[in-house]
Amino acid sequence: MGAKLNKAAAGTANYVDERTGIGALVKFFSRKLFPDHWSFMLGEIALYSFIVLLISGVFITAYFEPSMTPVIYNGPLETMQGVEMSKAFQSTLHMSFEVPGGLLMRQIHHWAALMFTAAILIHMARVFFTGAFRKPREINWLVGFTLMILSLAAGFTGYSLPDDVLSGNGLRIIDGVVKSIPILGSYISFWLFGGEFPGEVLIPRLFTAHILLVPGLILAMVALHLFLVFLHKHTQYPGGGRTHKNVVGLPLFPVYTAKAGGFFFVVFGIIAILGAFFTINPVWNYGPYDPSPVSAGTQPDWYILFVDGALRLMPGWLGGFPFEWTIFGYTLTMNILTPAVIIPGLFFGFLALYPWIEAWATGDRGEKHVLDRPRNAPTRTGIGVALISFYMILAMEGSNDIIANLFHLSLNDLTWTFRVAIFVVPPTAFWITKRIALGLQRKDRELVLHGHETGRIVRHEHGEYIEVHEPLDEQERWLRVNFDNLTPFEADPEYNERGVRRPGARWQRFKARLSRFYFEDRIEPVTPAEYAAAQHHGHGEQAHEGEQELAEVAKD
Repeated sequence: MGAKLNKAAAGTANYVDERTGIGALVKFFSRKLFPDHWSFMLGEIALYSFIVLLISGVFITAYFEPSMTPVIYNGPLETMQGVEMSKAFQSTLHMSFEVPGGLLMRQIHHWAALMFTAAILIHMARVFFTGAFRKPREINWLVGFTLMILSLAAGFTGYSLPDDVLSGNGLRIIDGVVKSIPILGSYISFWLFGGEFPGEVLIPRLFTAHILLVPGLILAMVALHLFLVFLHKHTQYPGGGRTHKNVVGLPLFPVYTAKAGGFFFVVFGIIAILGAFFTINPVWNYGPYDPSPVSAGTQPDWYILFVDGALRLMPGWLGGFPFEWTIFGYTLTMNILTPAVIIPGLFFGFLALYPWIEAWATGDRGEKHVLDRPRNAPTRTGIGVALISFYMILAMEGSNDIIANLFHLSLNDLTWTFRVAIFVVPPTAFWITKRIALGLQRKDRELVLHGHETGRIVRHEHGEYIEVHEPLDEQERWLRVNFDNLTPFEADPEYNERGVRRPGARWQRFKARLSRFYFEDRIEPVTPAEYAAAQHHGHGEQAHEGEQELAEVAKD
């Protein structure tokens, strides 16, 4: 029986291969090497969370009714008896309390959405801090950035579908943000809501976007992202023998495939545990949406919280100066437009374009397949920490009422503290992070030149006392010296020898200033000559070997 089954499987595989040529493709993919490091699992978590989203979403779609038609509730939930609500909210309650496993699937879906967005953001942070976005992966960085934006869109459209008070208030904020856009805002709002807010068509439109448009785009971006990962050599962390010309890792099949398959079930299991034991978005506590009440102590999901925080942070007046003006009959509400449109636009625009900004500032156009240690790119690391601190301040301001109530603080004092912190904390975080990174680089130089302290003191015959240092092994030495020694760009003289101004002189001066910002404070890696000089006393042969190793690193 086994022999017949094997023969049938082999015949089927041969039949398909002869007509599609898929065998060569499978052979190519199965031999693809992937470096083995825990941080590479972050992208996998995002992918597996999306699969869980699709599976649970199919179940939810079968019971959810995307309609804003008003009905009177007459179900098992006593607190909602006789309450007027939309069919969308009624179907959500029906799914939660009457469909077997309905509440579990809803909560699994919501937790998977949070996990999906969180994994994408942490994965992007890993890519940013290690420089994995550099050539030839700039386009893949844009693909990942687009996936992050789409995850926010998917989360917001799904969050708004139950038509409860909490999500309705969020939609009301979005309506105000859209209307703050000069000239076009009111037209966009009318088109989006089918008339005045809240209209009667928004839930069906959000439902179509949530189950069809956004998932389709996410699937396309995931496919493109994986294709580009396979097209380029996979990035790898620095270490002995790892260069920009090779990949050290495990083959896709069978090793990596088995590990990835097992990890999928781990992610699925964790999401299922969260859905089973931790309540999230209990819409029955909020009630159906009514434009008149506004709940206190409520916030949107964390990935949208920074927009709410920015709106709370922005004052309507500052020193008697208003932020809302009427110009030629049009109202320009800068106290909404600035925090909700301009600041997120600049923030996300900077993130999207950062690979090209850094490449232009550094002038480094070569392909990079070995990742940076964050300490070896102190300016980039400082920028990343500053961006995170900027986001965290806005997120905390989005919860200012809860923080004030929890710690018995003045809400106004807390808001003014965050208003000052938004300008002070990010630059301070940048400076501290950069100093720490430079300090770690200096420590690396010291370890390479002098080795690890052993705590053992030796006395020579002539009476001198010295501390014995243990030399670094080859792997650790390679790790601590194998990084690019980039220097600031020097602009040409503004005027040539004939006194004629050079074209593009201003841009060159700006590029030189930006380059100095990146590289003026830097610690150069240990050179073979420095290493040999440091090891000269009593370690002549070892110094010669180490010099050869460092020369190989510098050559690579």
